[in-house]
Amino acid sequence: MSAKDKKELHLLPNSNVQRSANAVLSLMSYSVILDLAASSLSIKGSQSENQKLMMTQLGGGATISKELPLYLEGALAGSRFDPTFVATNGEEERAIPLKWTSLSGTGGIGWDFPIAENWVLRPIFNFSLGTVASDLKIANWWVNYKTGKEFNFFDKGSMNVYGLGGALMLDYELVKPEYEVDLELRLSQVHLQTFKTDDAVAGSANSQTANLWTRYRAPTGMTFLSRPLRYVLEASHSHYYGDQAGVLGFDYLSTLGLGFEVDSSAHPVFVTRTRFIMRYMFGPNVSGSGMSIAMSF
Repeated sequence: MSAKDKKELHLLPNSNVQRSANAVLSLMSYSVILDLAASSLSIKGSQSENQKLMMTQLGGGATISKELPLYLEGALAGSRFDPTFVATNGEEERAIPLKWTSLSGTGGIGWDFPIAENWVLRPIFNFSLGTVASDLKIANWWVNYKTGKEFNFFDKGSMNVYGLGGALMLDYELVKPEYEVDLELRLSQVHLQTFKTDDAVAGSANSQTANLWTRYRAPTGMTFLSRPLRYVLEASHSHYYGDQAGVLGFDYLSTLGLGFEVDSSAHPVFVTRTRFIMRYMFGPNVSGSGMSIAMSF
């Protein structure tokens, strides 16, 4: 095709890149807070079996000791988002097969303040760093029409993101030979801001989450690896108040879990406990199930 035959390509009004970029940044809000409910999400489009969103998070936290009540936490997360963009050259309209990929890392430093027997109050400072990139895989028909900053960003662009915030956690732990109980109430807030990013897609998002989580462990009566084999019951509820609220069609998620825990502390291995849990997740217009593996060191 010669230069004189080329025609300018525009996005339709409902395909606003800035709005979609902010939405992707809001999705990252789920990843920068340690949250059991949002640690693994996969959402399919209503008109196909293709995955429109896939999100995963690997993380955890622990207090060093009672003598040194320094709390450290961290998480690595990634997501793959497939929005729909429509472009036109004035004569034809085509859907653009665009995908966004985000990667983020989050760290946290806190301190345990005992307030009653088995209860501690834990303020936490959090910091995050991440990137969101787009890839555009299109036929040669479209290559001849690429123009403007929006399409340059689609093809090669990325958003660099940092986050600062904190959390306040109320933690209850009761350990007995007959059973163990854990209960956590956490309020978290992180502000995400782009940096060294094209002005066309620069933005920010505020992540605010309230989470209640509990776990009950007790011996099954069987022995494995020279230690009691425990069954595990879990439940959690997360409510989203920040920019991530409603971006996926819901503002809260709940989970119920059932599994078992292997205690390997009787043997010279690095891992002391391993938990295998099946979880059922539900919320407004969404439900699903999955399996997780957790380890204690």
